[in-house]
Amino acid sequence: MKKLIIINGPNLNLLGKREPNIYGSLSFTEFLDEVKEKYPEVHLEYFQSNIEGELIDKLHDVGFSYDGVILNAAAYTHTSVGIGDAIKGIETPVVEVHISNTFAREEFRHQSFISPNAKGVILGFGLQSYELAIQSFL
Repeated sequence: MKKLIIINGPNLNLLGKREPNIYGSLSFTEFLDEVKEKYPEVHLEYFQSNIEGELIDKLHDVGFSYDGVILNAAAYTHTSVGIGDAIKGIETPVVEVHISNTFAREEFRHQSFISPNAKGVILGFGLQSYELAIQSFL
């Protein structure tokens, strides 16, 4: 059984409420329940924090014992050298995920400190981006 974790960054706790025109109206908990049901062969955990250091600590915690990390660092994608370095320092492969197409948004969102150290990047497919990332580990 594959052991994966989805790690979400700042403001993603507001999914289903925040800017539904960009992020949809489904809460992440509702989506996660659907995904767990669809992939019973995957041990899937979830962690969300609005705090950069907590995201780095979680990457360190899982970075040597999990089969994969699905990371949506949200706004920290474009600002956090520390999260990029944390990914570089762990062994577990990381897939960078974004719900929206970041290249269709503000120019500052075109830069990622995650991508250079990620196994791959999936963006613009709504919540299905997470499911595509799960499939990449199967």
